[in-house]
Amino acid sequence: MQGHLDSELTELGISQVRRAAPALARFDPVRLISSDLSRAARSAEEIGLVCGLPVKLDARLRETHLGDWQGLTPEQVDLDWPGALATWRSDPTWSPPGGESRVAVAARARPLVDELDAEFASDPPSTVLLCAHGGLITALSCALLGLELASWTSLGGMGNANWVTLQRRSPPGSRWRMTGYNAGVLD
Repeated sequence: MQGHLDSELTELGISQVRRAAPALARFDPVRLISSDLSRAARSAEEIGLVCGLPVKLDARLRETHLGDWQGLTPEQVDLDWPGALATWRSDPTWSPPGGESRVAVAARARPLVDELDAEFASDPPSTVLLCAHGGLITALSCALLGLELASWTSLGGMGNANWVTLQRRSPPGSRWRMTGYNAGVLD
């Protein structure tokens, strides 16, 4: 359970993102923004090479801070905090000891999306690619879609180098619409 631990992207991860990059480039993004954690930033660099875009780092896209659980396996968490992992997985308002809830993660990242939305509001439709982490992507998607908290745990986890696509509904200011979830390239 990594959370904010800053680990490097593995060789497998590099291979996965290199396979995904051409598919992501087909979205024709105008901007590429990444979490500042190394594993996401390196992924964004690989995507940026294919898209011809520089990468801007933003700490608001970091993964969920797992507090005392960071660096532990789920089995270790269950041993030291019996039942807490199940509670965390079922309640988006609950946070690990010293960590963040999924609601807090979405609240941290939402201002970035709002800033981008305002910046591009008068332009023709544009794609901005955010390179982040599974927990953040899922929580932010739920918040942008306006899902009831009880529904947040309905979305499954994200595969490595997979993505979510969201489009703003017309007129501007209305809710977002999900057009793809956990999409990726086949091996």
